[in-house]
Amino acid sequence: MPSTQFQTPEKYTYINGFASFHESEAIQGALPIGANSPQKAPYGLYAEKLSGTAFTAPRHENQQAWLYRVLPSAAHSSFEPYGAHPEVANAKLSQIPNQMRWDPFDIDATVDWVSGLRKVAGAGDPTMKTGVGIYIYAAGCNMAPNTAMYSSDGEMLIVAQHGVMDVTTEFGSILVRPKEILVIPRGVKYRVDLPEGPVRGYILELYQEHFVLPELGPIGSNCLANPRDFQIPVARFDEDTGSKWTIVNKFNEQLFAAQQNHTPFDVVAWHGNISFDHPDPSIYTVLTGPSNKPGTAVADFVIFPPRWLVQEDTFRPPWYHRNTMSEFMGLVCGEYDAKSGSGFQAAGASLHNVMAAHGPDAATFEKASNAELKPQKVGEGSLAFMFESSLMLGVTDWGLKTSQKLQPHYNDESWMELKPHFKRPSRD
Repeated sequence: MPSTQFQTPEKYTYINGFASFHESEAIQGALPIGANSPQKAPYGLYAEKLSGTAFTAPRHENQQAWLYRVLPSAAHSSFEPYGAHPEVANAKLSQIPNQMRWDPFDIDATVDWVSGLRKVAGAGDPTMKTGVGIYIYAAGCNMAPNTAMYSSDGEMLIVAQHGVMDVTTEFGSILVRPKEILVIPRGVKYRVDLPEGPVRGYILELYQEHFVLPELGPIGSNCLANPRDFQIPVARFDEDTGSKWTIVNKFNEQLFAAQQNHTPFDVVAWHGNISFDHPDPSIYTVLTGPSNKPGTAVADFVIFPPRWLVQEDTFRPPWYHRNTMSEFMGLVCGEYDAKSGSGFQAAGASLHNVMAAHGPDAATFEKASNAELKPQKVGEGSLAFMFESSLMLGVTDWGLKTSQKLQPHYNDESWMELKPHFKRPSRD
C-alpha cells in the first residue's frame, strides 16, 4: 500500500462510472451552462474539444470531452524525433508458431516511463487503426521534469504488477497500485511519477475503437465488471504559463517531442461523453466513403462554402480541437474564416493528423472573442474543403521536402502567440 503522504484526498478524488457522462470543475462556475463553446468561456478560459470517435458515431458509441483550460493544446512547437532512439517502441514483429514463456522482466532503475516501454508482441497497424500492441513497462525513476506524454496510436490499458504510480492527467490525478488497472484514452496527456520507487507491469494498446464493458447476456445483470467498479479523477489544474514543457507523442510506434511554454495540466473544468454552438463540420459533408463501422468513414468529403452564422453567445470559428480523425484541408479560392493573414492560401493545403491539436490562430481567436454577435455571412468569395479520414495519414518525401512548399513555422505563426486570459474568481 502507498504511504499516506501520496494518498491525500485533495489530490486523489474520483467519480465512479465507466463510459458515462460526467462533469467536473476545480473552480465553481468554470463549466459553461447550456453551451460548449461560448464566445467567452468563464474566467477567460479556452474551450477545447477532445474527440475519441468520429463526430457522426452513433450516440451510444460516441466519446468526446470538452475541456476548459488556461491555454489550448495547439500552443506548442513542431514535433521532432525524441531521444537517441526514437523508434524505441517500434520493434520488428516475428510470427513464430512455438510456445513461449518469459522469466520476470528486469527493472532498470535508471530509466523513466518513456524509456521503460518495451514492445513484446502485437498485430495490426496503428496507421490503419487495426489491431493491438502488447508492452512491458519497467521504470525506476520519475519522468523528466516538466515532461508529459500521450499516444496517438491507441487506447492504453495498463495492468500494474509492481510499485505505485502517481499519474497526472489532463482530467485529474490518479494513484495506481499493484493489482489495479488504468485506461488512458488516445490523445490524453499524462505524466508518471514514482512516489515509492520502481514500477513494472503490462500494457495492452488498442489501435481500434475503445475498450467497453462486456455484454452480459444469459449470465445476468450483476456479473463481470460493472460501471461502478471504475473511477474517474475530478478536475485538478496547475496555472503554470511560464515554464518550458516537453510533450512526447507516440505516433505510429515512434516517439516525437514538441516544446511549449505552459503546463499541459491546466484543465480547470471538463465534461464528456456528452443548439447554441458552432456546428460539427460533418453537417457540410457532400460525399462519404463508409467503413465497416457505422458512423465512421474511411473518407469524408466536406466543403465550407459561404454561409450564415447566427448563433447567440457563441465562439463562431471552429473550436480548438484534438480529433481521432485526420483532416486534410485545401482552399479553392478566397480566405478561410478560421485563419487570418496569408498563411493558408488558395492552392495550398494543411494536414492535422490523428490527435494533432489545432484551431483558430491567435488573431482569429481575439477577433472572434470580441466581435459583435449579429447575423454574419462568412466565407464570402471563399471555398474551402476537407478530406477527413479515420486513418492515420502518411506523408511522402515529395510532400515533406521535394515540393519545397511545406511551411516550417506553421505552429509558431498560428498558436505560439496565444496568451492566457485566465482570471481566478474573487474569494469575497
